[in-house]
Amino acid sequence: MSRIAFEKLTGLTQDEVLLRQKQDGFNELPAQGRRKEIDILIGVLKEPMFLLLIACGSLYLLSGELQEALMLLGFVFVIIGITFYQEKKTERALEALKDLSSPRAFVIREGEKIRIPGREVVFGDVILLAEGDRIPADCILVHAVNFCVDESLLTGESVPVRKSFTKDDALGLGKPGGDDLPFGFSGTLVVSGQAAGIIKAVGNRTELGKIGKALQSIKEEQTPLQIQTKSIVRIFALSGSLLCILVVVIFCLTRGNLMEGFLAGLSLAMAILPEEFPVVLTVFMALGAWRISKYRVLTRRVPAIEALGSATVLCVDKTGTLTLNKMTVTDIVTDNQFFRVGEGSHILPEAFHEVVEYSILASPADPFDPMEKAMKDLGERTLSNTGHLHAAWTLQQEYPLSKELLAMSRVWISTSGEDLIIAAKGAPEAIADLCHFDASGLNRLEEKINMLSDQGKRVIGVAAGRHRKTNLPERQHDFQFHFIGLLGLEDPVRSNVKGAIKECYTAGIRTIMITGDYPGTAMSIARQIDLQNPDQYITGPELELLTDEELAERIRKVNIFARMVPEQKLRIVKALKINKEIVAMTGDGVNDAPALKAAHIGVAMGARGTDVAREASSLVLLDDDFNSIVTAVRMGRRIYDNLKKAMMYILSVHIPIAGLSLIPVLFKWPLILFPVHIVFLELIIDPACTLVFEADKDDGGVMERNPRSIDEKLFEALTLLKCFFQGGLTLAATLGVYLFIQSHDHSAETARALAFLTLVVCNLGMILSNRSLTRSGISMLKEKNSAFKWVMTGTAAVMCLVLTIPFLRSLYRFGPISLNDLFMALAGGFTAVALMELIKVFPLPGRTP
Repeated sequence: MSRIAFEKLTGLTQDEVLLRQKQDGFNELPAQGRRKEIDILIGVLKEPMFLLLIACGSLYLLSGELQEALMLLGFVFVIIGITFYQEKKTERALEALKDLSSPRAFVIREGEKIRIPGREVVFGDVILLAEGDRIPADCILVHAVNFCVDESLLTGESVPVRKSFTKDDALGLGKPGGDDLPFGFSGTLVVSGQAAGIIKAVGNRTELGKIGKALQSIKEEQTPLQIQTKSIVRIFALSGSLLCILVVVIFCLTRGNLMEGFLAGLSLAMAILPEEFPVVLTVFMALGAWRISKYRVLTRRVPAIEALGSATVLCVDKTGTLTLNKMTVTDIVTDNQFFRVGEGSHILPEAFHEVVEYSILASPADPFDPMEKAMKDLGERTLSNTGHLHAAWTLQQEYPLSKELLAMSRVWISTSGEDLIIAAKGAPEAIADLCHFDASGLNRLEEKINMLSDQGKRVIGVAAGRHRKTNLPERQHDFQFHFIGLLGLEDPVRSNVKGAIKECYTAGIRTIMITGDYPGTAMSIARQIDLQNPDQYITGPELELLTDEELAERIRKVNIFARMVPEQKLRIVKALKINKEIVAMTGDGVNDAPALKAAHIGVAMGARGTDVAREASSLVLLDDDFNSIVTAVRMGRRIYDNLKKAMMYILSVHIPIAGLSLIPVLFKWPLILFPVHIVFLELIIDPACTLVFEADKDDGGVMERNPRSIDEKLFEALTLLKCFFQGGLTLAATLGVYLFIQSHDHSAETARALAFLTLVVCNLGMILSNRSLTRSGISMLKEKNSAFKWVMTGTAAVMCLVLTIPFLRSLYRFGPISLNDLFMALAGGFTAVALMELIKVFPLPGRTP
């Protein structure tokens, strides 16, 4: 820091520091107010689905089925536990921001240089910055020497920005991004040079703090499936309660038996109340998260799995998501030759050695700057066995880059002891100035620069010179330089991105690139990955002039958004939501966190991503593999399809159970179903829903059809029709067997036993039939599903015991049955199952590409 004069920068006194800390607080983001445990508990228990589970558990307790009651109530506590866990998870985004915003700081106070925790920095502090430091708060630079800062954290740009300084320390703060501005921002990293600044904003007043505020203000939305499930549960709960009361009243008035009436009403309530709906939704999402994790995708918010299958737009952050966030030298140009550097190439023609040699000599030996790292990496790969690397040379002097001349030079003493060697690199125009190009030379150089710039490349010029060992000049201009060549650099596209985006298009998912980089670079990347409409773009300044309605209209066609800042990324997500899109967004920086949280599905990069991005996201790609997004979408569609099959089965199977509970009351028949029978059926229904359907593979072609509409109902009209058809067939077959047996002078107990057997056979057939909405049940028998085999064999074994062991038979109020009766019940069940297969002739909505 010796080059900076600090005589006038005496800093604050201790009294001033204490006063400002009292006024403004510490330089950290305020912790999000945490809800008390009792508030969370009350909020959970207010939900209708949980009230329904508790009510069902209470009904089981009243019926004496303690085990079933405890099981249902256990589900309540499990889901409450999950809610507590998710509550803590959502708070970690701000905690991650808080940690990031408080590095250590080197300040001047009362004329002394001291190092303090970043959280103790206050407004007006004089801060000293050097290469490798993280800026602790937003500041105005009052001195700077060759000062460059990596602001990708806030802007998404992979290339560091050059900073200047101002003598007006009363100047207001600007925005991140752009070269030669005197602003430093909290959380950004110094990659070269030295500077001094005056702190102008701390805590949540910084740019980083504003992102924290945005995160705090965004409320997570309920998924369409959660909303629909709640609505269905309310309808069933209300209708079940009313019918339960009605049955008890009717039974008492017509038969005068209160206990029998209570049993009939209880059976009907248990038959109608679909306690499986909320349980199945929770289990499917949890097991879905586990299955997706096998593909190195971590699910942070389980409801996002549902939204995956309906995603219509994928908003992609360019830096680190589409690209590697690692600058690479791709082109070398000399006076008359061009060379394209192959990825990972170790071969470089002799004619281009000198360009790389002098670009390395003009850079620090251990560079922070990504472009300088790229030059060094290329030299180590291609020049290691040549005489063009000079580790033994001694640095004599450095001429730093300045606002007036965007080039830097380094003077070296070679091992030969001859003249000093000077290497220069910088903006091509600055290098041309050092080499004193005439008009025709400038025109030829401009053609080469434009050729690289049009491809979205960063262009660096390289020059060399010699000088006597004495009397080094004060300015770079006083050397005699000759032009060597140009280097073209880019942040390369990930190798698998192009194929992944193509598959997204096949699946009806539109891809949008959002970046802080320049339009030319963004369009170049768009062409490389075959992004649609690569020549249309909107820049940040243009977006500022658009209303929300205008943006929503233009965003229907534009897929490139360049020079974006965090607030604008958030506006893009909101505009897509206005258009009824289901938005997925990928990102890895702090700047992405608000948009990640606002999107239906926020997808963070696990390896390169910041803690803030990961904590604000719904999914985290542990390997930063773009293909994992496509896999996650495919899995999301499969999970939703299987969930819909399970929900169809639940609704279908409850129809005959409710009918068999209600019809005997209305027609004064002996009761067919008692609570113990419904408990038996639940032991089939629950594992069938949570294990059999969940484990099934998809029906094929899930990535060749358009996403579900955001307005699509879980139970469309045709879906409901199929459910009533299946349930009605089962009810008809069961009642038919019951009435036939009654008409042949069998006891009510025997008729009940055969009716129940028919119902169980239909139930198992319904499971088999619903495992696929397109393929036949017979073909599904060939599909491996161990849970289905256990349900089938277990049910058959227990049913045999119940029908043959006298104690169990009496417990279930069954009478003895003959072999002929058994075959008739089986025939009735198999006939109903065969007819169920007919519904597959009529496709469900959304099942076709």
